[in-house]
Amino acid sequence: MRVAIVGCGTMGTVHTRNLARMPDVQAAGVCDQDAERAAAAAAIAGTAAYTELDELLDKERPEAVIVCLPTYLHKETVIRLAERGIHVICEKPAASTLEDARDMEAACRKHGVRLFIGHVVRFFPNYRNAAEHVQAGAIGKVRMGHFKRHGSFPRGWDLWYHDRERSGGVIMDLMIHDIDFARSVFGEVESVYARITPPSVSKLEYAQVTLKFAGGAAANLTAFWGYNGPFTTQFEIAGDDGIIRFDSNQVQSFDLKTSAETGEQAAVQVPQSPMLRDPYYDEVQHFIQCIRTGTEPLVTIDDACKAVEIALAAERSAKLGQPVALEVAPR
Repeated sequence: MRVAIVGCGTMGTVHTRNLARMPDVQAAGVCDQDAERAAAAAAIAGTAAYTELDELLDKERPEAVIVCLPTYLHKETVIRLAERGIHVICEKPAASTLEDARDMEAACRKHGVRLFIGHVVRFFPNYRNAAEHVQAGAIGKVRMGHFKRHGSFPRGWDLWYHDRERSGGVIMDLMIHDIDFARSVFGEVESVYARITPPSVSKLEYAQVTLKFAGGAAANLTAFWGYNGPFTTQFEIAGDDGIIRFDSNQVQSFDLKTSAETGEQAAVQVPQSPMLRDPYYDEVQHFIQCIRTGTEPLVTIDDACKAVEIALAAERSAKLGQPVALEVAPR
């Protein structure tokens, strides 16, 4: 399958590197408005670099495109690709509004192409293993959860993360990973309560969200931009018969830090995996297999839309200072 990439920042580079070693997949060009960045990514996969998406599509004829652009550019790009009959793998979140996410879904359905949203946490081995244990009943009926995700304040192209209108802030961009995962474990969310620190000149943004689930369980989620340390993820899932715990700082095979460490941080911190094939590789390979076979993905577009809806409800709750109820469809 011929797969192109639009957006050659941190995630675009990760996906380009993985495409270069994926069997039965050919990197069919990369595109970025920054010609140097596009050229650097293209060199990784031995493919062509472009600064205009239409030129890439006309010359390379990809069957699928991985969209690694800022959130506020997702809708127009996905619809543009759908109209040309191209399958889309889009980085999370799907969009900054639920209406935009549903418009993307509708356009892809109309033009007969698949749309996948990259909620990659579902593909991280420790998270996936935890979900499997919960589903197998290893800890009994799940009752409580606590999820944390801490990283440096991302910079990104044109500092777009610093503009909440464009990035959606720490809940929409960072916590949404744990929103999606918690929902996959605990089920539908019936109410949300949130508190957020105002973004500050010191580049700190901290959010705490409590989710109440229709089945009676509850989960506390914490997300922090501005953490002066390694990207950190943690979770606890408690049930009637036991508890599952994970801390990314305690599972590294080897970690050496010295006082001489210097150098610039990456524009966006990306959680790492010690596995030979990283979760980003497994995610894209899974989506490509779904295109080939027509099967449903591990993360559906409905899942992605629900995550956006919950993130927006959390933002609303923080502004109102009170819980926000969500409609739960009867089963």
